[in-house]
Amino acid sequence: MKVITKESEKFLYKYLNSTSPTGFEWEGQKVWMDYIKKYVDETHLDTYGTAYGIINPGQPYKVVIEAHADEIAWYVNYISDDGYINVIRNGGSDHIIAPSKRVNIHTPKGIVKGVFGWPAIHVRRGKDANLSPKLENIFIDVGAKDKAEVEKMGVHVGCVITFEDELMKLNDRYYAGKALDNKMGGFCIAEVARLIKKNKKKLPYSLYVVNAVQEEIGLRGAEMIAHRINPDVAIVTDVTHDTSSPMMKAKEQGDQRAGKGPVLTYAPAVHNKLLKLIEKAADKNKIPFQRSASSRTTGTDTDAFAYSNAGVASALISLPLKYMHTTVEMAHTSDIESVTLLIYQTLLSIKKNHDFKYFKY
Repeated sequence: MKVITKESEKFLYKYLNSTSPTGFEWEGQKVWMDYIKKYVDETHLDTYGTAYGIINPGQPYKVVIEAHADEIAWYVNYISDDGYINVIRNGGSDHIIAPSKRVNIHTPKGIVKGVFGWPAIHVRRGKDANLSPKLENIFIDVGAKDKAEVEKMGVHVGCVITFEDELMKLNDRYYAGKALDNKMGGFCIAEVARLIKKNKKKLPYSLYVVNAVQEEIGLRGAEMIAHRINPDVAIVTDVTHDTSSPMMKAKEQGDQRAGKGPVLTYAPAVHNKLLKLIEKAADKNKIPFQRSASSRTTGTDTDAFAYSNAGVASALISLPLKYMHTTVEMAHTSDIESVTLLIYQTLLSIKKNHDFKYFKY
């Protein structure tokens, strides 16, 4: 079953190229909601911007499929008298990759263009020969002569900053760009909704297709929406590290490879009976998958759902990703399709009022 069509790929580019920094996700959420509204029965938005659609609403048994919508970014933290801007992180932004990157500063007057400057190799001598980027020394140049001119542009402390980059395709095999973590997950769950509609599947429960905010700063959007929906089951999709590229350590970080299929995680927050159901769906439908283990939390929205309210049967299906938290994150097209199909086939195997208790007593 083919997942990525011409129409869905058009949505993918539009969605991935939109901006949705943590706490400011609404531009991307509008794109996502506009796409899924024709595949769901209801659409909703919570106070902080988590977007979700419902298929077959009103049923007592509720199942969630979830991704997170926010991307890493920066905040303006200080403007010098000379007009240079220092930053702090918004989420897990990587200071190492910042120098020479183009940026968009989001201001009340619109986008202000800038660059992360860096001293030339010619002048980095002596004690500066091994100068490396740090949060304390990276800075943005907007071409202003002084602080007053920067402020006149509309830039102020607290303005959010995103890297200027667009999605591209490599070797007709990989998508590469910024914010695949985890807007690619948002794409996958949107495609699940499309497949359910296209194939006229009738679910014996209410399905909530959730694109949550603020994952990058502590799973906050998932915490909020888990309490609002109070589901019985949650299947979360996020990214995990491809460990096949140079400088990765598979022995320590797990052996996960792009192109080899979704990664299923074993962890305390992952419900074993739900995980077994997912594995059976993969085997039955010949969907390849890989395995990983987390000794404590998964570090994803899975934890927020699993430990919310009275506890929700939760599992994690991850997309192997190269170069996480850079502007060249890479995901294999076959993995994107397999993640989508695995969620879809798992949903079809969940019965009415499915009981995930480990034993009867």
